[in-house]
Amino acid sequence: MGYQYETVRLEKGMYGQGGRTFSQTLEALDPSEHYKGTPLEGMDAFQRQLKRFDIRVKGAGSDRVEKFFFNTESAVLFPEFVSRVVRQGMEEECILPDITATVTHFDGLDYRSIASTPTEEEKKLKRVEEGAAIPQTVIHTQENLVRLHKRGRMLVAPYEAIRFQRLDLFAVTLRQIGAYIGRMHLEDAVNVLLEGDGNDNAAPVLQVGEGAISGSSGQLSYGALLDFWGQFDPYTMNTLLVGGDMMLAMLKMEEFQNPMTGLNFQGTGKLTTPLGAKLLRTSAVPADTIIGLDKGYALEQICGSEVTVEYDKLIDRQLERAAITSVSGFAKLFVDAAKVLKV
Repeated sequence: MGYQYETVRLEKGMYGQGGRTFSQTLEALDPSEHYKGTPLEGMDAFQRQLKRFDIRVKGAGSDRVEKFFFNTESAVLFPEFVSRVVRQGMEEECILPDITATVTHFDGLDYRSIASTPTEEEKKLKRVEEGAAIPQTVIHTQENLVRLHKRGRMLVAPYEAIRFQRLDLFAVTLRQIGAYIGRMHLEDAVNVLLEGDGNDNAAPVLQVGEGAISGSSGQLSYGALLDFWGQFDPYTMNTLLVGGDMMLAMLKMEEFQNPMTGLNFQGTGKLTTPLGAKLLRTSAVPADTIIGLDKGYALEQICGSEVTVEYDKLIDRQLERAAITSVSGFAKLFVDAAKVLKV
């Protein structure tokens, strides 16, 4: 019995067809649902094409890079392989899903988000008497556009230099490129949390030892964290973003040395604070700074494009100057859902 994937004609034109990715175009030509109950169930259309041309991309027995270029059709698969491995690098240890409330896919470079800025009185859900007007929540578009940024790296590797390299080894470098791009996107997200997205919505800044935050300036205490936590009503401070200096300061606190907190950290590598907030460390946060946020209401991620590679160059083995890019941006949703504590 023959399978449909064995007869699909692969060509360059499958990239960027009507705004669809290569995988989406390939899936439309060779739907995975047709393989239910067969030995190929669980594979997507791209993985079936790798099987068709007997290209092994993982493990000690992985093929060499040149295996993709044994014929013109299998060469079409190479840019998608590069794109997938770069995405894998972006997703490894990525904390963006832990700080974004929603992801919006948008085809363009300038995006206008929506916002709702109710007053304290408008936040109250009062009882509505018979015949009385129901209180309103006004949602409006932001005045200024959110700029999306293209982030990427240039792949400089003459084909002659990598053709005999194993694909799993080549993938290590591609994953590193993805990690670099992901780190840049995270820096953009942190900057929007701190400074706003251009719509006068920077996060409120609270200083240790001033106003509602107890303690002495320059010293982080558990009491200061409790005061910071108390500033989030009606939101919930369920996520803390810190740099290395603040992470060490917290870990040295007696309250963070609770046996259950330490057991969870030692077993999973994930630290939950005694306040119930997830603690995330990143070098994108400035020194002496803690960003607290309600993950469900603070930040919107706008994806202008997935990982994009210059497929013409890759298919034609012109790797010397092939760009790998990703377009993304961030918008603030509710201003008070994120606050900054300066120590």
